Amino acid sequence: MAPLNWGLGHATRCIPIINALQDSGFTPLIASDGSSLDLLKKEFPLLETIELPSYKIEYAKKGRHFKLKMIKDSPKMFKAINKERKQIGKLVRQGQIQGIISDNRFGVRSKKVPSVFITHQLNVLTGNTTWLSSKMHRRFIKKFDECWVPDVEGTPNLSGKLGHIKKPLPNLKYIGPLSRLGTPETIDYYDLLVILSGPEPQRTMLENKLFEEVKDFNGKVLFIRGKVEEKQEQFDFLNCRVFNFMTSKELEIAFGQSAMVLCRSGYTTMMDLAKVNKKAFLIPTPGQYEQEYLAKYYKKMGVAPCCNQKKFSIDKLEKVDGYPGFGGFYKETDLSDLFGLFERK
Repeated sequence: MAPLNWGLGHATRCIPIINALQDSGFTPLIASDGSSLDLLKKEFPLLETIELPSYKIEYAKKGRHFKLKMIKDSPKMFKAINKERKQIGKLVRQGQIQGIISDNRFGVRSKKVPSVFITHQLNVLTGNTTWLSSKMHRRFIKKFDECWVPDVEGTPNLSGKLGHIKKPLPNLKYIGPLSRLGTPETIDYYDLLVILSGPEPQRTMLENKLFEEVKDFNGKVLFIRGKVEEKQEQFDFLNCRVFNFMTSKELEIAFGQSAMVLCRSGYTTMMDLAKVNKKAFLIPTPGQYEQEYLAKYYKKMGVAPCCNQKKFSIDKLEKVDGYPGFGGFYKETDLSDLFGLFERK
């Protein structure tokens, strides 16, 4: 199981798959790097892990430079992809793995064992180059035996045009939304749950802004910084209870204790909101086309309000009451039905 280390979303949505693999009698080997690997080590302390080369993904400080930063960093990404492919090839030759599940790591695949790619982006939005980025992404996807899309095929759905294309790929499977959370007991103790996520420097930039804004919020705030560190830390700040990170069970309880959520519009967070049926206000990462699309998509559907990071102020949370939230999107699926691919080979 190999999630990309780009924020924590790729890692957290792999958690239900890892649990299902264990329930089906498989012994998952976890492979990633950075915060994603640290998080999965905390969730599965008894499973073996290996460190893969880092893609060294970092956002630009200004959203309008996002695409240029990605282009500039692409040689480092392709170098990491080649390294991880060699590393996986060695493991396969040693007979240590009988199947591969890669969440957006292009080099984690093999022709010798069944290989699966997980993505919700069949269309990769990059502005006026969307046609090219989408074509290149689908070319990578076709190299895998199957592509699992964490969404439903029909409507209503969570990914919109990101996860749905006019001509479906032959190896495509819609597996339903993925969330590491259970159904929490609802006790509104906090008025607001703030969840930060995503790569630097934008995570810290939003954190600094929100610490200033919550000073004017009339209510109790639970603030999760999204920094996976060796030790869980917590402290009180004015009207806030602040944690650097939470485990899946702790986050599940936090959702249940909170009346509404303020967060990025990353896809994994949207699946979590759907699972726990919460109202939310969305702030997309500046310059990230995917999150900007999703925020507008949910606003247009009348699910949740949003605004860009620069224009956000705490009084905008008053708009949340006029939206119903994410109920009705989550559909439970039996993930074990997918694993026959690995048993047949």
